[in-house]
Amino acid sequence: MTVDIRIVRAGQMYRYYLRETVVGDGRRPARTPLREAQEQAGVPVGRWMGRGLAVLGLAPGEEVTEAQLRNLFGERGRHPYADRIEADLLAKGASPKKAFKAGALGRRVTVTGVDFVFRPQPTIYLLWALGDEETRRVIEAAHERAIQRVLEWIEDEVAVIRYGKDGIYRVRPPGGLVAARFRHYEARSAMPLLHDHLLLSVKGQRLDGKWGSIHTLALHENTVAASALYNEFVAAEVCEALGLATEPRTVTPGRRPMMEIAAVPHELIRWTARRSDQIAACLEDLEHEYVTAVDDDGELKFLPVVSERARAKLNQMAARKTRPPKQKTRPLAQLRADWKESAIRTSGVAVDIINSLLEYARAAAAAIRARVAAVVDVALATVDVAATVFVMNDGGRFHRRHLLAEARRHLALVLRGRRRDLGLDDRIVAAAISTYCLDISEPKTVRGLEADYRLYTARWALSDLPARHRPLTLTPDPDRRPPADPDAPTAPRPPGQDVEEWEVPRIPLQYERAVLAGAVVREKLRTTTTAVRGRAYDVVAHQQAAMPEQLLAPAAADPEHDGQEPEAGRREAIDLTALRALRESRTDVEALDLTDERLRHLQDTFAKAADTSRTRADRYAEQDDADGPQPVRQDDQRAHRPQEPGPHRGREAGH
Repeated sequence: MTVDIRIVRAGQMYRYYLRETVVGDGRRPARTPLREAQEQAGVPVGRWMGRGLAVLGLAPGEEVTEAQLRNLFGERGRHPYADRIEADLLAKGASPKKAFKAGALGRRVTVTGVDFVFRPQPTIYLLWALGDEETRRVIEAAHERAIQRVLEWIEDEVAVIRYGKDGIYRVRPPGGLVAARFRHYEARSAMPLLHDHLLLSVKGQRLDGKWGSIHTLALHENTVAASALYNEFVAAEVCEALGLATEPRTVTPGRRPMMEIAAVPHELIRWTARRSDQIAACLEDLEHEYVTAVDDDGELKFLPVVSERARAKLNQMAARKTRPPKQKTRPLAQLRADWKESAIRTSGVAVDIINSLLEYARAAAAAIRARVAAVVDVALATVDVAATVFVMNDGGRFHRRHLLAEARRHLALVLRGRRRDLGLDDRIVAAAISTYCLDISEPKTVRGLEADYRLYTARWALSDLPARHRPLTLTPDPDRRPPADPDAPTAPRPPGQDVEEWEVPRIPLQYERAVLAGAVVREKLRTTTTAVRGRAYDVVAHQQAAMPEQLLAPAAADPEHDGQEPEAGRREAIDLTALRALRESRTDVEALDLTDERLRHLQDTFAKAADTSRTRADRYAEQDDADGPQPVRQDDQRAHRPQEPGPHRGREAGH
């Protein structure tokens, strides 16, 4: 995600923000005024945002002062001008208690706000760092507009004020919210990283004029949808302003592709990934410790596989362990000059490409836009969105916010940096819920009656999609475990593997299966549903039409395997003749023929996989009464989840 969220509490955490975050993550000298410290750090002053500013006597874009920050975030939710209000009332003869109460915004709270961190995709801030001044200003303006759009969506659709006993009543803040935005230019590794901290106050005014507190859990729950909206909007703004286009890039096999600016070399992203490399190296060591940890009896503490939840926790630990100290901040002009020099010297990208990065990206965008039409088929989009969310969520249960986040990702994938109509994401979600989702919620509380907390599942049976394996009992493989006792003899290890180098088994990822499930459902609906039959445009063909031919060409033949059957699981190459015809004519009939050919191939693959799964399931069922533990085979699609690994055996807590 490109949007992070963190709770801001009065006290030590607020002082941390006032000491470092508001001055570009530098170190603010003691007794230095805020404005002077920001000038020394070379970062712009903070600016106020939000529709709730008018009620507090503030204006959008107005400079954020230290006294205002202290009152709103450090004094447990007081009016930004509380000092002035209190002084005026005291001068008129009011009691100190009454004057203090007049400067408060409702009840005093400990959690005074949340910190949203917005950062664009790497290729966007690389253009910002290595481009000319005009490119920098355009990207910064698009970045600000995207933040404004997300804040408006939070005010209209997400933020709720709880009041009444146990917070039983929940209302939107009609006057909007208040937030302070602070800009940073670099990461802790001194690499370019354009990002803004948006300190959002939890204080909001109800219709009766009373002040309440925003429910922060709702903000946490919708962070993924907010990140998808920001990514989609900032990419569209940058691409429309600079004449660029986006393309999907698979960074990690099996994971969701990232939408990046086309033609910006991936080597430049790797050049900025110093922290990522450090975290990855530390994560590998932590995973090894995790799967080999034993208790006093010599038994494994955790499961001998690393689940997605466990890997996320280990990744957080690795990030904390490798976090470097903050460096002294420098002016942006000096940073940009140093970044360009470093990129030319160490990135491995040709100098002419770095100096003409925008022109290269524009040339690639012209080629993409010439052969990829900006077509969004809502009927087919609902299939993709519902199938992906259904498969990606354990148990096939999800909320509306999951569909909304996936719909925004889908639009970003299809439109390739073009702007979309407002409300199109909501239309896709509404169509998905009404057509392919089943409401399974049991509203026993007022919260359960709200649309945002309705629980859904897909109307399809799991048998319609690639089959899941039933849970199995994992046992450690002695060939993969280093000895728990240092004095014990060394266990055999796979050939070609060095000492202390052990393969860490992982539970396979789900995204690839989700995409293929969507393709199967689309094909079923195409042949059985009149509403979809005859629709010639398809997302798969749309994406293939925008791929470079070298990515679709068949691999070079291996002379040692001539005449032999292809390897299992290897996909056939797409017919380049049909692909070229599709690019030249862009007719719907040819797009449908190309898609049907691939989908028939996918269905055959799924049918074979389903037969294999049923055979394997029958084999394991016959072994249920056996005394010995059941082995886990490497070709299993999904490992078991009888218990999530945690800090104690058998507990799910901690992940």
